[in-house]
Amino acid sequence: MRRIETRLIRNQLNRSENREHAVPLYLTSSYTFENADQMADLFSGQQEGYVYSRYANPNVTEFGDKVADLEGVEASWVTASGMAAVFSTFGALLCQGDEVLACRSVFGSTHQLFERILPKWGIITNYVEFDKVDKWEESITDKTKLIYLETPTNPGVDIIDLESVGLLAKKHGLLLIVDNCFATPINQRPAKFGADLVIHSATKYFDGQGRVMGGVVVGSKVLMDEIQSFARHTGPAISPFNAWVLSKSLETLPIRMEKHNQNALLLAKKLEQHPKVQKVKYPFLPSHPQFEIAQKQMNGGGGILTFEVRGGLSKGKLFLNRLKMISLTANLGDSRSIATHPASTTHSKLTEEQRQVVGISSGLIRISVGLEHIDDIWEDIVQALA
Repeated sequence: MRRIETRLIRNQLNRSENREHAVPLYLTSSYTFENADQMADLFSGQQEGYVYSRYANPNVTEFGDKVADLEGVEASWVTASGMAAVFSTFGALLCQGDEVLACRSVFGSTHQLFERILPKWGIITNYVEFDKVDKWEESITDKTKLIYLETPTNPGVDIIDLESVGLLAKKHGLLLIVDNCFATPINQRPAKFGADLVIHSATKYFDGQGRVMGGVVVGSKVLMDEIQSFARHTGPAISPFNAWVLSKSLETLPIRMEKHNQNALLLAKKLEQHPKVQKVKYPFLPSHPQFEIAQKQMNGGGGILTFEVRGGLSKGKLFLNRLKMISLTANLGDSRSIATHPASTTHSKLTEEQRQVVGISSGLIRISVGLEHIDDIWEDIVQALA
């Protein structure tokens, strides 16, 4: 079998009679049928093919197949955003009375889903601490249906031991769902450690240039059939254009992640030595509390790091206001370096107490390290800290 770098470039839709080298866009909402029998067979599933782009589209299929191949699993379902992928997964697999066991450190919108939306349908979330996997078993009840986690976490870049959680899920017959957005399949493949489903916000590293939105969930065909059935009839469909952009972007994902890893590690090491920086967290820094776990389950540390500026919120805001090149935006995974203040943006809906519990201090800065020259990134940060 060809290597993954080759498959991402060469595994694409069959060419049409026009013999195009690049995959064309399939901008169509529906598809025609040769006759009534073919129409009936396609709608019933007796024959494979396309009937309506809310259900499936060639560009969407290609992108989803590539991500499933990257993660080493059977099937995929692509959505309009990362949160659409998260909600479609829960909507398909959970019923009234079910419980979720979740790491407390999750993306702000996922936390809102757990706290404000799922309870409307009688679905409760029990939270556990990311660094106390040995105690997670105590929170499992006879109503627990699945375990959900992020690693590295957002925004704290904490690392959860996937092998231990995988064994726990298997022991209790629970589904394990992992948000692998920060690491990407280039740096980490949760299915190797027992994850049943893996979710991505394709808006981030899969696109890599801050252009389009998308989400994808991958896993076994049995589970994906359930998610597909739910999503087809609730409509979180991605546009063919966005799927086409994302599929083309995957061709450069391995080489981009190699550079993100390299730049982020160099920046983390430099920040650790700066007198105005109080604390730096990056998975491949030896000072990271879960450094050994990261080394065991990741191929690279990823492109995200956090640090605290000495002086708290006022100095942190001053630092952000003084940046000249690095962008201020809530996105991440871009070719351009991005600085974010989680307490006032991505996790602003959490209470101060909730933010403290998951390690989001008022002065915490999250940097999505881009592909610019590392010296230019460093010079911008140094002048902002001055």
